[in-house]
Amino acid sequence: MKKQIPNIITLCNQLSGIIALIFAYNGNFSNALLFLMIGAAFDFCDGATARLLKVSSNIGKELDSLADMVTFGLVPGMVIYKVLSVLCETNSALFYKYIPYLSFIITLASAYRLAKFNIDERQTSSFIGLATPANAIFWVGLSVCYNNLLLQFPIWAILTLVIVFSFLLICELPMFSLKFHNFKWKENSIRYIFIIGTIILGILFQINALPVIILWYILLSIVDFLISLKQKHN
Repeated sequence: MKKQIPNIITLCNQLSGIIALIFAYNGNFSNALLFLMIGAAFDFCDGATARLLKVSSNIGKELDSLADMVTFGLVPGMVIYKVLSVLCETNSALFYKYIPYLSFIITLASAYRLAKFNIDERQTSSFIGLATPANAIFWVGLSVCYNNLLLQFPIWAILTLVIVFSFLLICELPMFSLKFHNFKWKENSIRYIFIIGTIILGILFQINALPVIILWYILLSIVDFLISLKQKHN
């Protein structure tokens, strides 16, 4: 029974994702964000619980990816689909009604990202490419916090963002994780800078900080990568 506890938590993540998906389909982005964050909490807890109980299984790894596909793959795709549907409904041109389906490029990229993560041994302490939870939080957070602004975006701008974030999901860009092996500044400076910046953004913008925090994370990861690249060449 002890071995199944992390799997039960993973299934709670999947259930949260299903509920978030239903809310997103109905255009209730606030509740979609709520259940997305609940799912993210379960996603964190299943791995932590498995390590605490010292249990692991192949089925747990596969189940985790399937749950993440729903919560962090389908939900952001559905949110973008609903936004683009609103933007396209005023245009009578035939091809416009098909544009919202391009939203699910982000879902396909998420599926590829999760499959890649399962077989990539380089991603035990950091990430290669943007993690699916970060991508999902950006999109759902953007739809909740800046909905009026988002609905003023030109369609091509949103589709460009979809392409950019799809690329970030599957690219080979190293991105830091928040796993601390010790608390030394030298080895964790990027994490401390991110946390300090996140706290400041949270104080200034509160819930509206969510998508900005993800952009802050991406920016820091790129800067960290460029610095490490420069150090290797010196």
